[in-house]
Amino acid sequence: MNGNSVTQHVVLFEEAGQRLDNFLFRMAKGVPKTHIYRIIRSGEVRINKKRADASQKIQEGDVLRLPPIRVSEVKPVDNEYLSNKISSEIDILFEDDSLLVVDKPSGIAVHGGSGVSLGLIEAMRAQRPDAKFLELVHRLDRDTSGILMLAKKRSALVHLHEQIREGKMEKRYLLVVHGQLPVSNKSIPLKYPLIKYLLPNGERRVRVANDGGQLSHTNIRVKANYLDGLCTLVEAQLKTGRTHQIRVHLQAYGHPILGDDKYGNQELDKAIRPKRLLLHARHLSFIHPKSEQKMTFEAPIPVAFEKFEEN
Repeated sequence: MNGNSVTQHVVLFEEAGQRLDNFLFRMAKGVPKTHIYRIIRSGEVRINKKRADASQKIQEGDVLRLPPIRVSEVKPVDNEYLSNKISSEIDILFEDDSLLVVDKPSGIAVHGGSGVSLGLIEAMRAQRPDAKFLELVHRLDRDTSGILMLAKKRSALVHLHEQIREGKMEKRYLLVVHGQLPVSNKSIPLKYPLIKYLLPNGERRVRVANDGGQLSHTNIRVKANYLDGLCTLVEAQLKTGRTHQIRVHLQAYGHPILGDDKYGNQELDKAIRPKRLLLHARHLSFIHPKSEQKMTFEAPIPVAFEKFEEN
């Protein structure tokens, strides 16, 4: 959305259901709301090539036309330099003519907006100027590391979104939480309904809402205790794909993730001093949209976890 040219954005599974204006507020943090409403009314923002109303709910797979917007919080940068820098930090786990699977480091946003001029998707597009189509299949939070998948064909994107909706894509995460939980191979279901809301500055947040919240399901399995029970290594498996789901579910369960500046416990973090959000997308399994073979990937455990384990 930043820059000097019109861009397109395909709405992801996790982004669906938001009002168009709320989505744009988050994408273009720092832009006055009056300007957002003006470009919607003027028809510069379109959904599936049609004019849209600010209150229209965006749906998975919708193609948004986004005009160039200069975000006041973002300083001008050399985009070629930045895209090269981002790309150099990303390990490619797999690539063919349908898919691109990468290991995203913590600290890199998946797309530009919200105070950053360039994200992973823009950097990958810049590195592949001949690619006619390259879109995120799903999202990871900026501070979450691990496996992220991009589609290089619209047919592949549609096929993979179907797998997400039907629960056929398996995502597992490693995380370290505050407090001691008993180590067990038994899976613990967390089913707190979640609802999105916006802070006054336009930042998106999520909370548990028994009345009106979306059904959300995370299974966790306790792997190990650290630092004499001060914290615990947990594996989480997503059964639904809500925004910030794992982070809010563990907060609601009474064991927030270390280093979480949105849903964590800052006082406990001060005592343990994690260097980052200790949440890592470790495992991804799905059916290849073209070959129909099962694909499984595991991202190496980040140094932040390994050093933490040694303490």
